[in-house]
Amino acid sequence: MAASAAEHASFLPPILTFCAAAVIAVPLFRKLGLGAVLGYLIAGIVIGPSVMGLVGEAENVRGVAELGVVLLLFIIGLELKISNLFAMRRDIFGLGLAQIVITCALVATVAALLGHSARGMIVTGLALSLSATAIALQVLEERHDLATRYGQRTFSILLFQDLSIVPILALVPLLANTEALGSGQALAGAAGASARAFAAVALVVIVGRYLLNPLFRLLAASGGREVMTAAALLVVLGAAMLMEQVGLSMAMGAFLAGVLLAESNFRHQLEADIEPFRGLLLGLFFMSVGMSLDANYVRQNALLLLVLAPALVIGKSLIAAALARGFGSSWPDALRIGALLAPAGEFSFVLVPLGGEVGLLTGERVQVITALAALTMLLGPLLAKFIESRLAQRPTGEEPAPDDLPAGEAGGSVIVIGFGRFGQVVNQVLLANGADVTVIDRNIDSIRSAARFGFKVYYGDGTRLDVLRAAGAGSANLVCVCVDDAAAALKIAEIVHAEFPRARTFVRAIDRPHAIALMNREVDFQLRETFESALQFGRATLEELGVDAEAARLVTEDVRRRDIARLVLQRSDGLLGGQDLLHGAKVKPEPLTPPKRKAAGLSAETRDLVADAEARP
Repeated sequence: MAASAAEHASFLPPILTFCAAAVIAVPLFRKLGLGAVLGYLIAGIVIGPSVMGLVGEAENVRGVAELGVVLLLFIIGLELKISNLFAMRRDIFGLGLAQIVITCALVATVAALLGHSARGMIVTGLALSLSATAIALQVLEERHDLATRYGQRTFSILLFQDLSIVPILALVPLLANTEALGSGQALAGAAGASARAFAAVALVVIVGRYLLNPLFRLLAASGGREVMTAAALLVVLGAAMLMEQVGLSMAMGAFLAGVLLAESNFRHQLEADIEPFRGLLLGLFFMSVGMSLDANYVRQNALLLLVLAPALVIGKSLIAAALARGFGSSWPDALRIGALLAPAGEFSFVLVPLGGEVGLLTGERVQVITALAALTMLLGPLLAKFIESRLAQRPTGEEPAPDDLPAGEAGGSVIVIGFGRFGQVVNQVLLANGADVTVIDRNIDSIRSAARFGFKVYYGDGTRLDVLRAAGAGSANLVCVCVDDAAAALKIAEIVHAEFPRARTFVRAIDRPHAIALMNREVDFQLRETFESALQFGRATLEELGVDAEAARLVTEDVRRRDIARLVLQRSDGLLGGQDLLHGAKVKPEPLTPPKRKAAGLSAETRDLVADAEARP
């Protein structure tokens, strides 16, 4: 038992070390304006084996931490529709292919000049031509620029790089045996690998298209929030593992699963459930990269690395910027794209050791390229920060225009929470005027009914901050709270005011006390659900009794004005405030009068209590 307890306790020091490093480094680097990515990288170097040695075996840590990249790609996939992905095909297959080919050729040329073999320089060029998906997307997320034209173009290039991982990984072993490169056996092996990959993709597409939505509907109906979270992780990690088994990247599998669920009613809830895991694991990934940097080796080869690392970062940046400019980006956007693609990619740490294992690279060169890749991950964010600060000083103040591709409904100007009888009418009015509306509800029956009539309603709990954020509350102009739960409406209003001050709050009130409570929380507009309909009902009744239509309207307006005045008085004086404003009811206080009958207990115990009270003087 003691040994078991000690074994469990052994996991705590590394976890505490990672948490402490993140808590110290990330806020500090954010305050310095350098971003969270650089903070994680530096924290990893400091706690790693080559500096303080608080945590060893960076490779073991990275095996878990790479799940952060997987979850990040899943969330990105949720924000893209297949139609939007098709619209990006020119940037993905045109700009993405050009970037890899040209960068690989130039890096390979430099590697040849430094003495690499013909096959070794190809591996080096391919490894260093890739870019760090996690770093680029994290920077875009921090800037809130993923939805801009340059953000979408950057993502297109990164997506093509992820797609290219499969043939690159297949090419490296073939390069080690050039005689087999053109043989029938090699071609048959490549065809078999392609068939397995195609079958895996088809399986993910079929499951995502026909099985996932019914599964999530069933789980949501059960009401278990933790089960929904487990199901979300099951989908992401299951797709990632399947793709890894057939030679594709895990990130590619997660991205495909996200794209297939982009049209799902559960999209926002899934994003909210995955987000906490994504943030923690992605930070751990960056720290593991920092831990892998051998400070002693860097010191021993400082001159070579101090020349190669800046040269690689600047060279990759210029190549990507020139290509982006050639594909129609403005120069400011092209420079932003180039800076984001400058760091070497996460797969450099896979390709380079693989090249060493099959004999294409010597052990010394594996160390040089690995250290070079890690250093570019440190220098890349600094270059991106420098370029962004210089562009911000431009007198023209050119801002990247928003694209039509990114977050779909999540970027809507109005969020309607609740799709019951009240919310449906509100939604009709908004849609009739062409408003961009995102509707969320946690009632599966309401969502299913809405789908039958062609409405798009997302599953989500509006009282959760993470769900509101995933639904786009941060960019919404207005949040309409149409739920029939008074406590939930109050909670949503409080969350929106505290976390999304830009958004105005229009809230459905259940009754008079609820309306006063909403006024005390300073919502922008509240309306009792039955008040206006009752006024119209009363007006129609007066007209049926023979009252002139204009006179009936004036009476209705008078009741409305008095009611508003009463609400104001009741807010300050309590529910009895403004009683004199009611038509036909005057409350007169009466003096206290003694009871006409003596108190009588309803049980033996209460009769004893009453007798004791009467016996007292």
